[in-house]
Amino acid sequence: MRKVFFEKLKEDFRKNKNIFILTADLGTKFFNDFKEIDPKRIINVGVAEANMIDIAAGLSMDGKNVYCYSIIPFLIMRALEQIRVDICYNNLNVKLLGAGGGMVYGVEGITHHAIEDIAIMRSLPNMTVLAPGDKIEAEAMAKISVNYPGPLYIRFGRDDDPIIHKKNINFKVGKGFLIKRGKNVCILATGTMLNSTMIAIEILNKQKIFPSFFSIPTIKPIDKSLIKKCINEYKSIFTVEEHNIIGGLGSAVSEIISENRYSGKFKRIGVSDKYSTFVGDVEYLRKKMNINPEKIASIILKSI
Repeated sequence: MRKVFFEKLKEDFRKNKNIFILTADLGTKFFNDFKEIDPKRIINVGVAEANMIDIAAGLSMDGKNVYCYSIIPFLIMRALEQIRVDICYNNLNVKLLGAGGGMVYGVEGITHHAIEDIAIMRSLPNMTVLAPGDKIEAEAMAKISVNYPGPLYIRFGRDDDPIIHKKNINFKVGKGFLIKRGKNVCILATGTMLNSTMIAIEILNKQKIFPSFFSIPTIKPIDKSLIKKCINEYKSIFTVEEHNIIGGLGSAVSEIISENRYSGKFKRIGVSDKYSTFVGDVEYLRKKMNINPEKIASIILKSI
């Protein structure tokens, strides 16, 4: 996802002299082409994430369009005070590009896992939160990000995640997308869980369960109109995310559901409120944390 995002962003970087990219000593393979275009607008601040956000704030106040890139825990948790005070309070035009959503950096351990970031970012006033689920969504986000005003956080998964959308989408911030139409049951998934959810639906289909499937690439602002339609149309609603079930997509959807007197069944599927004590690749960890396709299908079957 990152690769296609930066490939698309490169087109605008070439034309728009106001675009600056900051990195905290990471992502050099993505930025070599940018350096050939204009090395002065690619700034490696070193292992100093808080300083990177301060620099981004200053550049933004000078009218620049700034992107900051790092692994999520370093970008978000280590520099949270600067993001909150410098970027969000001043409503600055800074984009935060976070690598390794969920447990993508599996073998690196919990220092590199990101299961709290959505909760943190969506609680910050002025912050918009996006999570592409495949390359098509990532490319669309690159296009809109250049002219999108205010703070923006984009949470990336793996570069080799399968393409879920069968055609290009008319991406708009705050809108979800129908992937597959079904009946009675509705599944809302975001980011790194799109492919796992699609496989889970194939398992459910063999059990004569045919859910509707929606991608929710914007977690803040959440697509309230889509969720309200789901409330009216489906007897059961499930959310799926590679994130703590507290504060993420499930929480955002449950807030809308609780305020609209939904009488059906609702369940959040995600990482239970605990850290992984296992070490392994992302597929192994998803299985251990009960968010692999088989477990997703099992939870839905038991619930309905």
